[in-house]
Formats: sequence, C-alpha cells, structure tokens
Amino acid sequence: MVPVAVGVDFGTTNSVVAIADRSGRVEVRRFETQAGAVEAYRSALLFFREGRPPNAALAHISGPDALLRAMDIDADHRFLQSLKTHLSSATLQDTYLLGRRFLLEELIGVLLGDILPAGLGDLPVVCGRPVVFAGERPNEGLAIERLTSAYRSAGVAQVDFAYEPLGAAYWYARTIRRQETVLVADFGGGTSDFSVMRFDPGGARMQAEALSHAGVGVAGDTFDFRIVDNLVSPRLGKGACYRSFGKLLPLPSHYHAAFAQWHRLSLLKDARTLAELRRLARHAERPEEIEDLVHLIEADLGYELYQAVSRTKIRLSATERTTFHFKAGDLDIGADVTRADFETWIAADIARIGAAIELALERAGVTVETVDSVFMTGGASYVPAVRRLLEQRFGQAKLRYGDAFNSVASGLAAIAADGVR
Repeated sequence: MVPVAVGVDFGTTNSVVAIADRSGRVEVRRFETQAGAVEAYRSALLFFREGRPPNAALAHISGPDALLRAMDIDADHRFLQSLKTHLSSATLQDTYLLGRRFLLEELIGVLLGDILPAGLGDLPVVCGRPVVFAGERPNEGLAIERLTSAYRSAGVAQVDFAYEPLGAAYWYARTIRRQETVLVADFGGGTSDFSVMRFDPGGARMQAEALSHAGVGVAGDTFDFRIVDNLVSPRLGKGACYRSFGKLLPLPSHYHAAFAQWHRLSLLKDARTLAELRRLARHAERPEEIEDLVHLIEADLGYELYQAVSRTKIRLSATERTTFHFKAGDLDIGADVTRADFETWIAADIARIGAAIELALERAGVTVETVDSVFMTGGASYVPAVRRLLEQRFGQAKLRYGDAFNSVASGLAAIAADGVR
C-alpha cells in the first residue's frame, strides 16, 4: 500500500499505529519483538548503560523487549512505563536517568520515535487524546503542548489531535447501514472516554456529527491500583508506624500512593527517596515491610507486580474466585480474592464511569432510549462490572464490541486519510 496518512493511539499501557492509503484501506503496523510480532506495542522504555567507563553510553530499548530485558538485566538501569498519565501534571517535569536529565516530553518522543514509521515526510498524522486527561487536576493545555513537543522530537512536523472515542466511532461507522445515534465508550489504561455520535450513511459519503464528549480519569490502571492497595500495600508497610522524637507517627502515605500505581514505581528510584525509606525502616514497628518496599523499588519489580495483578484481574473476569500471588526474592504475598471483593473495591470507580456516561448523554441532548447502539473498545471493557453497567442502562441488544486495541488507531488513520482525499 502507498500510505497517505497515519493514526496513532498513544496509550497508557499499549500504543498502536495505523496507516491508511488513498482508497481508505487501513493496516495496523506490526512490530517484530523477541516474543514475536505484535500490533499493540507496550508503552515502555528501558534505559541502561552500554559499554564500560569512561566510554559508557546511555542506551535504550522499548516495547515488549524492554519488559523482557528489565527482568534479566544486571547493569544499572531504569524502567519506565505509563508516561501518558503524567502529561497533564506540572509536578513531573523531568527525571534523571543514570545521570542524564530528561523532560517528560523527551521520554515520550523517544518512544514515539521507535513506533512511528520512518520517512513520514509531510504525511498527515492524527494522534488520539483522551477527553479528560488522567490526574486529579489535569492541565489540558500543558498535556497537548507536551504531546506536540514529543511528536516534534520524533520527527513529526505537524500533528493533529482527535478524541480517542472519536477515532473508535469513525471505525465503527464503517459497519453502519442506517442512521444511528451511537455512544462510543473507550475504556483505556488511564482514562475512560465517551462520545455521542450521530451517523447517517445516506448519500455519497458517511455523514458524522459529534454531539458530545465526556471522560473520567478512571480505567484499567485504577482497577489495578485497587488490587495492589488492598492486597499488596498492607504487606509493604501501609498503615505501619515509626518512632520520631519519642512519638509514634504513621508512615507517610505518599510512598504507597505512588507505589500502588505500579507504573510510578521507577520514579521512586532515586537516592534521596531510598535513603529516607531506609531511615524510616530503622525506626518502624514493622521494619521488614519497609525493607521489602525498598527492595521492590531498587530491583525495578513494578512489571512483575503488574503481571501478578493483571493475571488476577483477568481471572476475576472469568471466574468468581481466584488466588493472588506475587513472589520476589524472600517476599511472598498470597491471598484469596473473590470477584465480589474486587467489585466492592472498584464500586466508587464504576459510579464515576456511570456519571461520565450520563454527562455525555446530557450534553448531547439524548436519552438512553434514543441511543441506538453502544460501541465498546479498550482492555478495561472486559471487566464484568463495566459491561454490567452498560447492560443495565442500555440493554444487551444495543452493545457492540470492537477490537480492544486497534479500533482507535484505525479510526484515527481513516480520519487523517479523509482529510487528504
């Protein structure tokens, strides 16, 4: 195919690149990795020293290979993932990786440079963006500015942005044969985003009208957080106390607030933080738990923890009860967990998702009854509590399911191609 446009779904957990030709045909880019070819490329970076001093250089690998290498590498290294979640936060501007300072947008640019096809030239590139960026007080302007800078550093002179559910809607519209009002629900890693679209296939070209958008910073990573916070953090000093000047004080909560969001674990790996945790361990009531926390941070075991959490979440989508197990060195955490437990932990999150859906309908001026179909995409759409929320509101007959990973990027590429046809 002769490419005319590119769509990029830069995700919290995975990223997908789709390429369109002039006829509207779209292909998702495949990446060769040590584990085989993949289309959903893990949004991960591993930086490490290559060579010996004084000629050592800073090198990196990305994607699934970064995950595999992070578990085996003995050299000094830093593993980074879920950089997207920090885009809208001014508190994280840069980080030092093995002595070199990187801005957040530079790190994202490194990843984009690895996944974008070479020789883009003047091809239009449309990048997805969440309706609401992740974070407690997201700064949308800062996030877009950083993303634009990241694409520029990756060699893209001009990038346009489109809401991620709009990309999914555009892809779903290819199957429509009559006029429909569609709620598009994109459940990603960092955010859940919703668009209400009206499609009319009558005439020479599909007519699409965006009626509203809404979103919330709750999705797959939040569900992971609940599992870690309830099953893992209590074994790593959460709720413990330490003595200071004769007083018994609770361990500062910010360590576990960051640690429970596993993708932030590597950001704690700095000398000052580790020294402070070791000092607290010396005066803690349960010092071995703080020492285990230090070990996890130093050993960059966030991904192994994520795997254990992810396996548990997946099993709870298929069965009512399972066992969580995470082992790292001498640390061995195991616990029985039920789907009912998990759904209790995420109940407030599901309520926030429901509120965002209601806001999208309200902004569009439509009701549940006048929505013809609900198109769901994204990995978190497999969580039973999420599906049940939509089934109860709209009915099973209205639910449609797209490719969990490729729908958004494919639709974005189609949007970009329509702009040049």
